[in-house]
Amino acid sequence: MTTVDSPPAAGVETFESLDPATGEPVGRFPVHDGAAVRAAVERARPAAEWWWGLGWAGRAARLADWRRVLAGRLAEIGELVHREGGKPVDDALIELAAVLEHLDWAARHAEKVLGRRKVRTGVLLANHAATLEYQPHGVVGVIGPWNYPVLTPMGSIAYALAAGNAVVFKPSEFTPAVGSWLVATFAEIVPEQPVLQLVTGLGATGAALCRAGVDKIAFTGSTATGKAVMAACAETLTPVVIECGGKDAMVVDADADVSAAADAALWGGLSNGGQTCVGVERVYVVDAVHDAFLAALTERARELRPGADREASYGPLTVPAQLDVVRRHIEDALARGGRAVVGGPESVRPPYVEPVILADVPEDSLAVQEETFGPTLTVTRVSDVDDAVRRANGTRYGLAAAVFSKSRGEEIARRIRSGMASVNSVVSFAGVAALPFGGVGDSGFGRVHGEDGLREFARSKAITRQRFPAPVDVTTFRRKKGATKRLATILQLVYGRPARRRR
Repeated sequence: MTTVDSPPAAGVETFESLDPATGEPVGRFPVHDGAAVRAAVERARPAAEWWWGLGWAGRAARLADWRRVLAGRLAEIGELVHREGGKPVDDALIELAAVLEHLDWAARHAEKVLGRRKVRTGVLLANHAATLEYQPHGVVGVIGPWNYPVLTPMGSIAYALAAGNAVVFKPSEFTPAVGSWLVATFAEIVPEQPVLQLVTGLGATGAALCRAGVDKIAFTGSTATGKAVMAACAETLTPVVIECGGKDAMVVDADADVSAAADAALWGGLSNGGQTCVGVERVYVVDAVHDAFLAALTERARELRPGADREASYGPLTVPAQLDVVRRHIEDALARGGRAVVGGPESVRPPYVEPVILADVPEDSLAVQEETFGPTLTVTRVSDVDDAVRRANGTRYGLAAAVFSKSRGEEIARRIRSGMASVNSVVSFAGVAALPFGGVGDSGFGRVHGEDGLREFARSKAITRQRFPAPVDVTTFRRKKGATKRLATILQLVYGRPARRRR
């Protein structure tokens, strides 16, 4: 296992993880090739059987111990997330709070959600007993992102482990030290078998994991890479859960608390440097409150400052190439008739991007249609909520949404095509462990978190058991004469009656 303090073996190809603010090395890691990845998966096979053999209570106890270790070392991992990913330490601790919540929930609820239970058999097979249970896939491959290097992969890792699987984890090449730290702390709690393993490298390592014989892949990243992952997994019919990007919208109704909406939009759009897949990139504001909202938003945005120091509002962009994307989106918006009310193209000052608020941006611009993933927001005046919802649904993405309205927030949220929505807040659903997390359209499919997340990492097993011979047995070539007629009579008596109308 590779850790920050354990250099790879001599002769192995390596890559460096760098602090995005300073360019200083954080760690050096091996580039695992196909053979190394396959070997990790093979080691995981017996480990998965051993882990499943611990039973629900045994796994829950180990996961609870891991949770306690993580909680006791928050400062350590928070500092590492800051160094390797660039986000402020305080923001890293917010991320870690959600991690502990999800790890706790998955461990405590796995047996209730996935354990064996009786199922009613109905009239036709009343002589049978039926049970349903969920069994682990075996070995799950998790390919994680860099923007939330603990919370996002743990949304798959914690639930896959709780369901009884072994996991081979490939973190982003931009945050391998964080991934290594997670795997090392788990090994302190579970030293007996390699239940959670690390493989590191670039895109080729992730592709190798897809082809290494895992029983399922959980991927988080861009839509383009998600399609490549699906194509690789299709070669062996390996099932996948795909969580890709978003172009998440906020709708501000005429009766919204404008100050609260402006504050939430700014946090949803610019915290973590705007590198939040479920954050806010587009804001649609009903005409009656548009000017007040924009004034409040711009006032607050001008107070923010990126940097690497403890007082900075947010950090650098983690991936240098994303700076060009942000600049291109800003320039395209302005070229199409939009206006910059805060910042502009000059706000892109590598490795940082200062706050950018764009207004009157056409709906066909890159800043509206493509994921920007930087500290920018577009604000658009709309005539009414119907117009806002139509525009919110006007991209190929469908990950998350936010609505600010005092009287009809949930009604509006249901109309937006997204996997998740928050009312009078932003991204709050991500912290509710019982809620599923995932999108539609180009934002992917499948779910992590909650009961759906546990079932995502297990397969259903249905069993029927005959308790006594059927009074009318028709499933035999030696059935008695008239048996099917008696069956028809029973069916007419049971199912031929008019349905009772509810009063």
